[in-house]
This record gives sequence, C-alpha cells and structure tokens, in this order.
Amino acid sequence: MAEKVVVVMGVSGSGKSSVGSALALALGADFIDADDHHSAANRQKQAAGTPLTNEDRKGWIASIAADLNARAGTCTLACSALNETVRGWLAAQISAPLTYVLLEGEKALIAERMKARAGHFMPASLLDSQFAALDPPAQAIRVDIARPVEVLVADILASLDAG
Repeated sequence: MAEKVVVVMGVSGSGKSSVGSALALALGADFIDADDHHSAANRQKQAAGTPLTNEDRKGWIASIAADLNARAGTCTLACSALNETVRGWLAAQISAPLTYVLLEGEKALIAERMKARAGHFMPASLLDSQFAALDPPAQAIRVDIARPVEVLVADILASLDAG
C-alpha cells in the first residue's frame, strides 16, 4: 500500500497532470493520473458535454483506490476531487494518508488552456460545471496556476516539508 498520497486537485484544465507528474518526479514518487481510470462510458459522457454525477464517479474512485493500494511509497495523484463526497470515497478506500494540493486559477486562463490542448475528452464547454461543482477542502495546500510549473512544485514541496 502507498505510504502517503499527494492529491493534486482542481477543475479540468488547471494543470493537474503537469503539476502532478512534475511533483512526483521531485518527490521520487509514483504518478497516477485519475483520467486513466475513467471508464469508456464516463469519457464518452464528458466528451458529449455532459458532466459526471457522483454516481458516475463511484467506479472511477474504486479503480483509482485499487491502483494506489497496490503501490508502495509515496504516490502523487492528479484527480479533480471536486467535492467532499468524492474526497470521502478516496479517504475511505485508500489505505494511506491523503494530502490535498488545490490548483487555483482564473476561469479565463483555464478556458484558454483547455481550448489549446488537443485530444482530451473533456471539452471547454464543461468548465462552468466544474467550477460549480468545486467545493474545496478546508485543509489544502493552495497554489496559483498563473505561475510556472517549476515554481508551483517548489511551493508545494516547501509546504509539504513545513507540514
């Protein structure tokens, strides 16, 4: 089982995969992208412009948890984890302690990033629903995504060391 899990969270397009993979490299940790655990049905639903419900997310969270529980050491997970229900499922199903890093940014910046990326199943048209669903945890390391990834990782590492 994973020793600890750093969950890099936020709305789609906030940079979870970029920051999460760079953070994992800096920590010498495994990196898991929650997008890799979505079912084909969930991907199709989002690609069609329909937001997922918590019911849609149950199998996704179970798949992520199984992956994390099969690993050793520290893991970094890029996962939207938008609401308390989903975070509760993560906490209940993952054996390791979880630390949340919330990637925050202006909607216009994130929309611009979403429109620029090619081949992703999540359309920019769902960004409003992502912000509407976002219920940040009280305890999270918060970073502003307007800054370069290297700066974000340095800030996150400093916060992890301080905690």
